[in-house]
Amino acid sequence: MTTAPEPFGARLRRAMDERGPLCVGIDPHPSLLADWGLGDDIAGLETFTRTAVAALADRVAVLKPQSAFFERFGSRGIAVLERAVADARAAGALVLMDAKRGDIGSTMAAYAATYLDPASPLFSDAVTLSPYLGYGSLRPALDLARESGAGVFVLALTSNAEGAEVQHAVRADGASVAATMLGHLRDENAGAAPMGSYGAVVGATLGDTLGAAGVDPAINGPLLAPGIGAQGATPADLPRVFGAAVRDVVPSVSRGVLRHGPDAAGLRASAARFAEEVRAAVG
Repeated sequence: MTTAPEPFGARLRRAMDERGPLCVGIDPHPSLLADWGLGDDIAGLETFTRTAVAALADRVAVLKPQSAFFERFGSRGIAVLERAVADARAAGALVLMDAKRGDIGSTMAAYAATYLDPASPLFSDAVTLSPYLGYGSLRPALDLARESGAGVFVLALTSNAEGAEVQHAVRADGASVAATMLGHLRDENAGAAPMGSYGAVVGATLGDTLGAAGVDPAINGPLLAPGIGAQGATPADLPRVFGAAVRDVVPSVSRGVLRHGPDAAGLRASAARFAEEVRAAVG
């Protein structure tokens, strides 16, 4: 009899408890490549990525490669991404593929197979998804994640200012679009322990927005919180933004850590400092 894979939520909870609740983005932006003294080419991409993964994958809970920065180099960039995913997972980090995919029917199923099928070379522990073709359009990914023991993070209340025109829109029933997405995820995670595998992306830069809008971020699942560091939020802001759900928050830092490269010790020290600040803030 085949043993069911351990759910992503359980694996993430353990990683956060053991390594600290921190996600570090792997974002080989042209400006960061230049800051590291690297060319904006495939050689620079490979050096940047291997250095970051080697420095961090054995100590942070989650690594989050931004797929677009690899895709722009075509097939050679995707090959670097495949290697990064494999190396990070082998070192014990959970890999969250930041792809923000969203489509319908067989196309959504193909996206799901790319990131959530264990047979795929880009199989990751979780993937970010966009629900704005309707939450139901994500069903192929939601179902495959459950089957494979993977997770998803659905965009709900993002840290960019432009997101408000869609996410704060109010439906006929009086609920905002964001609150509706959080409600769907809450239903997916019902009864899961110690934490569900269906997460939401909720920006750490939102301040008192959630409380003022009457939005409850608690979904019995992880809350990926971008915006720490370069976008202005700090770990100390997390309790105010997330309230009682703060223990389920996975703060995401990219440039705040990566700017300390290419020195591996600098990358590690920065990640450790952020992780400790988050631990102190969330209790």
